[in-house]
Amino acid sequence: MTGDYCTREGAERIKKQIEDYWADRGRPVSINLVQGAFLASMRSARTDVRSNMVNGVPMTNTENFA
Repeated sequence: MTGDYCTREGAERIKKQIEDYWADRGRPVSINLVQGAFLASMRSARTDVRSNMVNGVPMTNTENFA
């Protein structure tokens, strides 16, 4: 399923899209994929996409945010 961004593959796709978007604009962005626990409502585990962006814009400070 191409629209499912909660799977590992979907999270990797959205991570690449975000990185490519901001790289084209000369702005570095730091993105991590975090494996979540099993959720009964989803009937699977999820993968979260986390970044150092604020309101969808990369911060100028690219220190580790985790």
